[in-house]
Amino acid sequence: MSYELIALFMFASMMALLLTGQRVFGVIGAVAVIAALPLWGTGGVEIAFAQSIKLMKWYPLLTLPMFIFMGYMLSESRIADDLYRMFHVWFGPVPGGLAIGTIFLMVVISAMNGLSVAGMAIGATIALPELLRRNYDKVMITGVIQGGSSLGILIPPSVVLVLYGMIARQPVSQLWLAGVFPGLLMAALFVLYIAVRCQLQPHLGPPLPKAERDAITWKERISLLRAGILPFMIFFLMNGLFLMGYTSLVESSAVGALASMAAALIKGRLTREVMENVMRKTLGISCMFMWIILAALCFGAVFDGLGAVRAIENFFLGQLGLEPWHVLILMQLSFLLMGTFLDDTAMLVIVAPLYVPLVKALGFDLVWYGVLYTITCQIAYMTPPFGYNLFLMRAMAPPEITLRHIYLSVIPFVAVMLLTLMIVMMFPELALWLPQQFQGKLQG
Repeated sequence: MSYELIALFMFASMMALLLTGQRVFGVIGAVAVIAALPLWGTGGVEIAFAQSIKLMKWYPLLTLPMFIFMGYMLSESRIADDLYRMFHVWFGPVPGGLAIGTIFLMVVISAMNGLSVAGMAIGATIALPELLRRNYDKVMITGVIQGGSSLGILIPPSVVLVLYGMIARQPVSQLWLAGVFPGLLMAALFVLYIAVRCQLQPHLGPPLPKAERDAITWKERISLLRAGILPFMIFFLMNGLFLMGYTSLVESSAVGALASMAAALIKGRLTREVMENVMRKTLGISCMFMWIILAALCFGAVFDGLGAVRAIENFFLGQLGLEPWHVLILMQLSFLLMGTFLDDTAMLVIVAPLYVPLVKALGFDLVWYGVLYTITCQIAYMTPPFGYNLFLMRAMAPPEITLRHIYLSVIPFVAVMLLTLMIVMMFPELALWLPQQFQGKLQG
């Protein structure tokens, strides 16, 4: 059997086993190890062992549990509640203002979190009940929370970009910097859409009543701004010290974790129950991601050993005669298709061994491609029938928000994400300018 057929058999076996509902890392790792044994004999066992050692020696991986811990600490200690109250008062008088404030809240949470699920939990438990009480349109606000929560995997510190950095062997610091402007651009486009639509259709997002606005004095409004001091200090300590070169990537993540604990302590909310919940969730999520990365590395090593990437490159560029940009667009379309039934980590694990070397061979920048992949993941999170955020919203939303509301709500936000994806593809400097400015200046 030729190496091409073996690679095809591995890929087909993996897809078939995924349909059985088994855990992603178990399926992918098993296919890799089982394929390695008949190909290289007993020496094939060394492939999985070597990848586990590589994983343990990858120092930036320490950022993963640190940022997950920080995100859950901020969530469990209810610091986000204070932030939402601030945005509620300052943006409430504008048509659609509470929805705009929710997007700003999601941006702040994303800048201190790195996970989509934490943003979704905060939006669904804090913002959604208030927006419904204020007679905001159900379809629009459901889309606001789903779209806003997806910013967590693009705006640094993004856990998804940490995974991509490990598999693509790219510096996480460069990937995080590359995600800043595309993430802010997407958030700005979300805000623009909400503002324009609520201006044209004020009933979708009515402003706070005048009587309620007048009841809030300027002294109260100014005092509410203090809610943003702690999150800003955490953000500065974590990212500011890193960008100024005082801390390395891993040290920055440790500073963020300690700062989140200090913030909870200052607020008087660092209880034993909070600490236990945060530690449990951090351990569970961190172990899941580590198993997924290990499986991806094993699968990629076997694929690389087969020369499957060179065969695919020859097929697209040689036999089909496609241009590099055509191949890139086909890869993005395949991500969008897979995103209808797989989550972001599964997509990365399955196709990274194929796509990352191919992107490099085509002459594209792997840091820039990491941003494209992450934006595509955001779209996949929100596309039926199996979008991750759709199910999270269904689980967290009150009974009056139906599955129909949830599915309809994502249409305009997916359109904004597609627009952002096209802009970043047409203007790579949007993602690459900031990493280039700090090239060689950052630790880790």
